Amino acid sequence: MSLPQRITGAIDELRGKTRDPLCAYLYDLPALELRVRAMRAVLPTGCELFYAAKANPEVAILRTLAPLVDGFEAASGGELAWLHEHCPDQPLIFGGPGKLDSELEAALDCRIDAFHVESVHELRRLARLAAVRGLRAPVLLRLNLKLAEAPDSRLVMGGKPTPFGLDEDALDEALALLRQEPALELKGLHFHLLSHQLDVAAHLQLIRAYCQTFRRICREQDMQLPLLNVGGGMGINYQDPAGSFDWSRFCQGLAEVLAEQGMADTRIRFEIGRFISAACGYYVMQVLDIKRNHGHYFAVARGGTHHFRTPAAQGHDHPFVVLRGDRAPDLQDQAVTLVGQLCTPKDVMARQQPVKELAVDDLLVFTHAGAYAWNISHQKFLMHEPPQMVFLTE
Repeated sequence: MSLPQRITGAIDELRGKTRDPLCAYLYDLPALELRVRAMRAVLPTGCELFYAAKANPEVAILRTLAPLVDGFEAASGGELAWLHEHCPDQPLIFGGPGKLDSELEAALDCRIDAFHVESVHELRRLARLAAVRGLRAPVLLRLNLKLAEAPDSRLVMGGKPTPFGLDEDALDEALALLRQEPALELKGLHFHLLSHQLDVAAHLQLIRAYCQTFRRICREQDMQLPLLNVGGGMGINYQDPAGSFDWSRFCQGLAEVLAEQGMADTRIRFEIGRFISAACGYYVMQVLDIKRNHGHYFAVARGGTHHFRTPAAQGHDHPFVVLRGDRAPDLQDQAVTLVGQLCTPKDVMARQQPVKELAVDDLLVFTHAGAYAWNISHQKFLMHEPPQMVFLTE
């Protein structure tokens, strides 16, 4: 694996400015822009692309994406306020279980594009709050579908008992409430059952099932709904990034599925996070120590899972590149476990990975660190200094 010249040049510049060993995040904003433009170029007509801000809500990321996506998805009141502050002109949608009344009120004040309602109780609360303000709240009902073939991936959020969405048995009650509440406007349905999907054919089959269920519900309930939100879930293969979800092949098949299912009059909305931003981020750690312990070699580097929790959260060995320094190698052609500075054996980025050469002061550059990384990490643990944040532009 090689690194883009823009990244290696920026790292060299950082090393020249840093007295202490280097620890930094680098975000390649031009690469992010190119990725989204490429995704949009193959997206079928009638489809929308929203960014799920939970993946990475850094302001520079959001402002790079704002002119390229159709809007942003917030999963908490904090995210909603952050998005409204930094991208005030962009359409916002608001999902997630356990929304507070104060969060629902804030979303109403933001005039968001849609509430993703997770329960009948939430629907009643939203109706009451909207009525007080004299507003109509735009609603998408999130359903936890029962499919003939249960979906499968490393992270399944539906098709089985979960806290997400309404059970289909509650649909009649929810629709009856929507029909009698003038403060609510049903705009569509929301299905999102899994994440970390790598199999294009399986995901196309899932989208086909979504479309069939959407049309069946509309037919049975005598409704014409303009919008179906199919979530995201496109996966990154951290073991082999080249084997990540094939978006172009998916979009080609998607056009065929939508035509086959008669969805021309329905907008299809995607809300994608990891698959958009992961590849634009790099986490850099400078090696502090190399030692042998019980027959295994360990490279201790500045930083750790308190900065970069992705490997621990996903349970994988994260891909990395070694940038050699000037010192003679301490190791050659050895398997090495890469760890950080924390007082816990869980502070591991990659276990027993082969390296050609490695020395103290070399740099470990972890790729695909632009999603669910810094923002999900236990940043205050042991009170180490945070990494430098570098946002690369043209």
